[in-house]
Amino acid sequence: MPLKKPAVILLSGGLDSTTVLAIAGSQGYACNCLSFDYGQKQTIELEKAGEIAKRYGAERHLILRLDLGKIGGSALTADIEVPKDGHTGQQDAIPVTYVPARNTILLAHAIAWAEVLGAWDIFIGVNAVDYSGYPDCRPEFLEAFTRMANLGTRAGVSGGTGFVIHAPLLRLSKAEIIRKGMQLGVDYSMTHSCYDPQGTKACGHCDACILRLKGFAAAGEIDPVEYC
Repeated sequence: MPLKKPAVILLSGGLDSTTVLAIAGSQGYACNCLSFDYGQKQTIELEKAGEIAKRYGAERHLILRLDLGKIGGSALTADIEVPKDGHTGQQDAIPVTYVPARNTILLAHAIAWAEVLGAWDIFIGVNAVDYSGYPDCRPEFLEAFTRMANLGTRAGVSGGTGFVIHAPLLRLSKAEIIRKGMQLGVDYSMTHSCYDPQGTKACGHCDACILRLKGFAAAGEIDPVEYC
C-alpha cells in the first residue's frame, strides 16, 4: 500500500478548520495538524483542537507557542472588549477581532514545518463569503503568500513541485461548509468558535457565534454546542 501524501493542516479547533481536516483526510492525505497558542485570551479552542486531531486520526499534532498578546491590537489578544450583536468595534469594515497579520504569521510557520516534513500541501480554513472581512482571508492574499513561499524557502527553489495552499472553504457559504462537514461525518459538537466564551459555553453574540448560528439555520440543522 503506497504511503499517504503528507500535508500540514492549520487546526484551530473551530468549525471551519475541523471541516478542512475532514476534507484533507477524505482526499487521502496524511494529516499533520498545526495549532497555535498565540496569546489568545481563551484556550478552549486549543483543548478542542487536541481532541479533534486525535478523533480524526492526525499523524501528528504540533502546538506552537507565540506571544501575539505582546503586540496587541486585537480584542482576541489584548484588553479590548469583544464586540457583540453585529458591532465591529471599529469605524471601517475590519472588526477589532482582527489579529494583526495572524494568517501571515501562522502560514509562515506552516511552511517551515512542511519543509521539515517534506510536505508540499498546506490546508487552511479561510473563507471569503460568510466571514468577518479580515484581509488575510481573501484569495489575493493566499495567491501572494504562495508565491512568497516558493521564492523564499529551500524547498521552493529546489526544483520540487512547489507549495500549494489549499483553501477548500474559500468560496463556500457557512451553510455549505456545514453541509459538507456533515457529509464527511464531522462532529460539530467537538468544535469551538466563540470569541468570548463564558466558561465552556459560547456567548451567542460575538461575530463568530452569529455567523455560526446563521450557518446552521441556513443548513436546516441545529448547532450542537452549548450557548449562554
